[in-house]
Amino acid sequence: MELLRRKVIDEGIVLGQGVLKVDSFLNHQMDPVLMREIGREFTRRFNGEEITKVLTIESSGIAPGIMTALELDVPLIFARKQKSLTLTEDIYVEKVYSFTKKETNEITVSKKFIAPGERVLIVDDFLANGEAAFGLARIVEQAGGSVAGIGIVIEKSFQPGHRLLQEAGYRVESLVRIASLTEGQIAFVEDDEVLPG
Repeated sequence: MELLRRKVIDEGIVLGQGVLKVDSFLNHQMDPVLMREIGREFTRRFNGEEITKVLTIESSGIAPGIMTALELDVPLIFARKQKSLTLTEDIYVEKVYSFTKKETNEITVSKKFIAPGERVLIVDDFLANGEAAFGLARIVEQAGGSVAGIGIVIEKSFQPGHRLLQEAGYRVESLVRIASLTEGQIAFVEDDEVLPG
């Protein structure tokens, strides 16, 4: 996706340790035109999957998730990381480790929002080791639904998440794939490039 790729090149900042800072357009300040195009691209890629819900995780997945749900004309659900006084029972709970924050969170989704038989598209901002996507997929499957696919805005292809998710049988579509973040430089995976893994 060329618009997103240009944003990563122009505004992405490599912080070392495999971390890419994109807070100027994706996960702090957001570019609404870019978010709309991300939603359209995920909708195009997952066309025909009979998706009934989009599921993401707060907070950085909400913008691309809501724009995808808008294009698909289905509801968006976001898994909560924070404890809620109103969300205490009849919930699905999974533990998810964050590579960037180096911490484990319990994520929760109310049981009333995913019904058996639902076809759920998971959307997230980043893919590193696949922890968030696996946690969300486990919630969908606990509910008796099926994962229609996993849409990722930015994939760090030098980490094993994509491979692990594919090996588990999930379809993964990443809009931008990064091959490396070495010496402060962003290198992209070319469309036909196969990474070792």
